[in-house]
Amino acid sequence: MKTDPAPATAAPVAQNITGLILAGGRGTRMGGVDKGLVLLDEQPMVAHVIARLAPQVSSLIINANRNQSSYAAFGHPVWPDIQPDFAGPLAGLQAGLSHCTSPYLATAPCDSPYLPHDLVQRLAQALQNAHADLAVASTIDHDKHGDRTIQPQPAFMLLKTGLLTELNDFLLGGGRKIEAWYSRLNYCVTPFTDADAFRNINTREQLQQR
Repeated sequence: MKTDPAPATAAPVAQNITGLILAGGRGTRMGGVDKGLVLLDEQPMVAHVIARLAPQVSSLIINANRNQSSYAAFGHPVWPDIQPDFAGPLAGLQAGLSHCTSPYLATAPCDSPYLPHDLVQRLAQALQNAHADLAVASTIDHDKHGDRTIQPQPAFMLLKTGLLTELNDFLLGGGRKIEAWYSRLNYCVTPFTDADAFRNINTREQLQQR
């Protein structure tokens, strides 16, 4: 039985943050394969994400809907979606929040092997400074005219685990888009200048061109 997390009254630090790796997608753009287990430099992509995220948090959990024994072999608990039919990243977040026993949860997708080494620290600082309940990463891009644009990276966030109730209600009402969910909350945006650190590997071509 799940233990309720402690109230998120303390400042978010590595010791009270759980990391969640989102690996529950269909992998449609890569031919339906399980992207987290696709090899990159002779290791599954999820291994690269684990190596970068694990030092930033107290513990890890993995959301996966297929090949759960393969993911479990990395030594972290694996939980499938509660929602049926590959309902998207919010379903993975719901699974993670439902099994998280710390007051904060940090997320990253399984197909972003270059995520920043200071991702969680910077999200935590932004959340604390803004007195927010959720901090989402964003990158600063430049268009062809040289103007700066802010690109949200919603699969990379830090949030209070008490937001599970709001997420359950949103999903029950048919909501699926992650930005539509967090835009209703007390959230803040955390800009990162290195857009390449958030690069997803979604296709075989991207895997070859990395």
